[in-house]
Amino acid sequence: MGSVGRRRIDEIGEESRRRILDAAEELFAEQGFGRTSFVDVAERSGISRGSIPWHFKNKDGLLMAVLGRAVDRYMRPEQYDKSLPTLVTLLLGYARWVRSGNSALMFMVLTEAMSSTGAVHSQYREFLDQRRHGVELWLRAQRPDGVDPTVAAERERAVAVALTGALIGIHLQCLVDPDRVHLEAALQSLATLVDTNLTDLWGESAGS
Repeated sequence: MGSVGRRRIDEIGEESRRRILDAAEELFAEQGFGRTSFVDVAERSGISRGSIPWHFKNKDGLLMAVLGRAVDRYMRPEQYDKSLPTLVTLLLGYARWVRSGNSALMFMVLTEAMSSTGAVHSQYREFLDQRRHGVELWLRAQRPDGVDPTVAAERERAVAVALTGALIGIHLQCLVDPDRVHLEAALQSLATLVDTNLTDLWGESAGS
């Protein structure tokens, strides 16, 4: 196999994907989504420009992949099962992401999603749906025996929406006004509110 063929195989592997994501995450944070091109990402990553669409199809797909990986470093959806730590531990993991330096990506993507009905819009909806689903799985793991599963599932979805919205709101306030928003204290308060009211969430449907 010639050197060009070997290079092509090398550039469609997982290591190349990681290098592209690393470069894109740095560039999006430094100069924004709109001002970053595939040429910029190729130069920073050392991967040819033509190989980037093979991994991510387009720039929108690359942006969503960067965001998903950034969040998953601290709060992977598959963590939501019966072996989970407390909610406050999970939310403090979210705080570590907020303080990582690149968490403004979430709002960069949100801006793109709200200004179009195209790929970023649909992919951001999917991203939020995955996060809400993670919260639902965590709640389901706490669900006591004897609860009507249909009623419980509906209430858990509502809590997942509320909790996801609260996280986004706290996150945004911290980025915009960091001197007057104590991130960890706010997240601890949110966890306490949820934990305190969990029994009420299922109470009326228990034993139905």
